[in-house]
Amino acid sequence: MPSTPPLLSRRHCLLWQGCALAGPLLAGCGTPATTTRGEVQAAAVSPTELAQSDVNRMATIAMRANLDSLYLLMDKLYRRNPAEWRKGLEPGQLPGRILAGQRVRDAVEQRTPWPALQGRRDIAALALALGSEFTGDRVAAVICATADMIITAHGGKTEFFLIDSLDAQHLYNAARNVESAVWLIAQRRGADGRPLLLADEIGPDGRNLSFEREFGKIIARLDLLAGVVAEKLRRAAISYVQGLVGGTFLQFLPVR
Repeated sequence: MPSTPPLLSRRHCLLWQGCALAGPLLAGCGTPATTTRGEVQAAAVSPTELAQSDVNRMATIAMRANLDSLYLLMDKLYRRNPAEWRKGLEPGQLPGRILAGQRVRDAVEQRTPWPALQGRRDIAALALALGSEFTGDRVAAVICATADMIITAHGGKTEFFLIDSLDAQHLYNAARNVESAVWLIAQRRGADGRPLLLADEIGPDGRNLSFEREFGKIIARLDLLAGVVAEKLRRAAISYVQGLVGGTFLQFLPVR
């Protein structure tokens, strides 16, 4: 007659349960994770890239990314400030945030002056857009003026080739201008004491710092490109000196 198995103590039971729970977890360690967070997407190769250096290509990609960031910020600002996009609509025109945003995109991409900015460009337009006396669509004005300032800092171009040159100091200054614009949006008030534009928010219901993060991306890209351009010029000078020195002292000598 088979013997009855001895009763397990409480300690043994807990150990047995722990092993049973750990088994599936340990088995999962060898399984590839199924959660994805996207992947890097490279642009398709175009014939125009044959006329671009690495720095030219980097500047072109950074410019496109900066403009896309501005369009994203525009949409977010319109969502928080719907009264702004309504200012730019003409009587009888189909109302809509999307329509207002498309008009701003077209003006930026085609380098068309924004009418409410009174013919001003670059930092003069940005100063007007962030002035307390401005009564037009402030979101459109800020985005158009910021985009124009950034493009101006890049020599007035959005694509760059071997014949183009960039000024590192102008790019650095553009980054500082964006920082100033972010500070003014956060701090400046209108005559009624309200913010000129509602953007970041920290309150009892939560934190929304997405505006600052997106502006931060623009600033970081400008600073990185400024550093790369400055380094390119520095390395060109060093390479020139190395060529002179090498031509005189680093030649191989005959041994027979």
